[in-house]
Amino acid sequence: MKEIKIYTKTGDGGETGLWGGTRVGKDNARIHAYGTVDECNAILGVARTFGAPAEFDARLERLQNILFIVGADLATPSDATTAIDRISPADTALLESWIDDYEAELPKLKQFILPGGKELAAYLHLARTVCRRAERWVVELAGQENINPDALTFLNRLSDFLFVAARMANHQSGVNDIPWDNPRLKNK
Repeated sequence: MKEIKIYTKTGDGGETGLWGGTRVGKDNARIHAYGTVDECNAILGVARTFGAPAEFDARLERLQNILFIVGADLATPSDATTAIDRISPADTALLESWIDDYEAELPKLKQFILPGGKELAAYLHLARTVCRRAERWVVELAGQENINPDALTFLNRLSDFLFVAARMANHQSGVNDIPWDNPRLKNK
């Protein structure tokens, strides 16, 4: 395997290279999209430091690896000749199966809940919000050029999974969801 050099100096002028060799500004929607996916991945790494049960942690680790595929997919223009793995409907189906597994164990939601609870859950909620931002950047990118539509579907489902996973993290720790208590209703 080829060694990866940490610094190349090729981005010092505000541009970066995409898979396939094209150079774009670091403020390009494509860079925002995969950079935000990377940010979500990093938050998952932080979340994992709070000691999730083995099966739960294995899912989070698998997600981190899949997010590298999402990032590569978004970093590679659809017309690039570089052969890479791309996100597929099977990746989204995996998330849906995990959501179904967790929802079968969780109390049914009857109202909005606040992000929080145990540290693991709080970081999963944070990852969810960053995932939603990545999704917004992918929508912006898709309005500018062709992308793999499965990447957008996957990110949408990932934010759903992260919400359910945050609830599961609290549930497994014996912490109840924090119900939203509308302060405007208390003043009436």
